Amino acid sequence: MIIRRATENDLAELNRLLYQVMEVHSQGRPDIFRQGEKKYSDEELKAILNDYKRPIFVADEGETGLSGYVFCVIAENRGSRILNKIKTLYIDDLCVDKELRHRNIGRRLLEYAVNFAKAEKCRSVTLNVWAFNGNAIKFYEACGFTPQKITMEKLI
Repeated sequence: MIIRRATENDLAELNRLLYQVMEVHSQGRPDIFRQGEKKYSDEELKAILNDYKRPIFVADEGETGLSGYVFCVIAENRGSRILNKIKTLYIDDLCVDKELRHRNIGRRLLEYAVNFAKAEKCRSVTLNVWAFNGNAIKFYEACGFTPQKITMEKLI
């Protein structure tokens, strides 16, 4: 397996994995997420693939295709009266093929993203994870992530 930056040649495999992620989310919170959808259209994916500040890194298994991806965004808080100026790498989405989990693919993708963030002189790597996704929370904690803030809701 090699980890590399995604290209337009990866669209079909990226879409396959994007649908897997949406399946987890639509099952976990069907009140929020639509079934059978994906996060990005092909046009949006192509734009992301051509944006240096939004790298997508993929775990390429060669002939068998992609085993996972991590969508990233270089984000810069310009600072304000109360906030410091901060450059961070935001993990927009991480997926490992559901048939290939627990083989350190996700950890390797995340480490690759962290090393990219260091090279870009980011202060931190951040991400959001849904509270229903206990497996993802455990994974991120095992990779050294800790809560920065918590979003709460009250259904009415």
